[in-house]
Amino acid sequence: TDGLIDIASSWHHLPAADLAGVILIVGAPDTGKSTLARYLHGRLAATGRRVAFLDGDPGQSTLGPPATMTLAMGEIAPLSPQPWGELDSPQPWGELDSSQPWGELDSPRSRGAGGAAHRWFVGATSPRGHMLPVLVGAGRLVEAARAAGAEVLVYDTSGLVDPAQGGLSLKLAKIDLLRPAAVIAIQREDELEPLLAPLRRSQHTRLFELTPSPAVTRRDAITRREHRAAQFGRYFAGARLLDVDFGRLAVLPEPNFAFNQLIALEDAAGFTLGLGIVRETDLDARQVTLLTPLACSENSGSGSHARRFGGMGAASAVLMEHGADHGITNPLAGVDALRLGDLAVEPWTWRDQRVGE
Repeated sequence: TDGLIDIASSWHHLPAADLAGVILIVGAPDTGKSTLARYLHGRLAATGRRVAFLDGDPGQSTLGPPATMTLAMGEIAPLSPQPWGELDSPQPWGELDSSQPWGELDSPRSRGAGGAAHRWFVGATSPRGHMLPVLVGAGRLVEAARAAGAEVLVYDTSGLVDPAQGGLSLKLAKIDLLRPAAVIAIQREDELEPLLAPLRRSQHTRLFELTPSPAVTRRDAITRREHRAAQFGRYFAGARLLDVDFGRLAVLPEPNFAFNQLIALEDAAGFTLGLGIVRETDLDARQVTLLTPLACSENSGSGSHARRFGGMGAASAVLMEHGADHGITNPLAGVDALRLGDLAVEPWTWRDQRVGE
């Protein structure tokens, strides 16, 4: 037991003081990857080094909304006995400030994300069919961590390991791309053998093989869907409507907006400044109306008039306002492009489905 969290005894034997560079955490779903990643991050931070944390699971994210990968530099939420860790925090993530230097991690624009400095949009809740965005995102986020002075980076990967679904190829590609100093694998039975067998015979990277925590419980599809809904609800808490002239921005891959489609508002470097949900589109005017935290501002006018969205009850109501009506100055500052995802998110329930379903 480490604090209030049960961990496998083998985890204590990891040589944290000797680890540096990129540390890749791999395992199938429900093996305790995120628990191990947090545990290891804490041990590494205790050595006094600059430690980064990459939440790389777009389906069951812990540091950001679903469909994204989030890089945190500095402190992150401690291990928690709650089923979903830091979800009991009352603070929303809001939009993300990708320009925060190391040590200035308490900006309201990065609140709740553990000092998050960069976020990457995958546009889906599974790497399947989106492996290129996942690989590009991993490379860019690791590069950003190194540029910010990270000495160690813990990469909590997704649970996609099935070779038939591309899991083996994806994990091998990450190893080839990132050249991790160590791969830490949590294996319940033999589900990782296609990956581990060649790594055991290679000096490509150090390999540590662990067993799952005894406290790990399996989560069904409904539980995972509700987790994503809670994450989206937290992210969009307090979001407002924002009219965006997309004729002035790059739209990737093309401006075929769908109702409730999830999109990313990106900076010129391709990092995500915020997410939005498409509510209205006027192709003639080249304008799209988004529900987004980017429309919020601590400097917005005090005379604003919020309108309730739909007929939601007070407990789940989202107040949405047109940013231009409330003295918000330049909410699109730094936004260079809109990137369309493959998800639609329903603002009443925050549940997601593929666009077009």
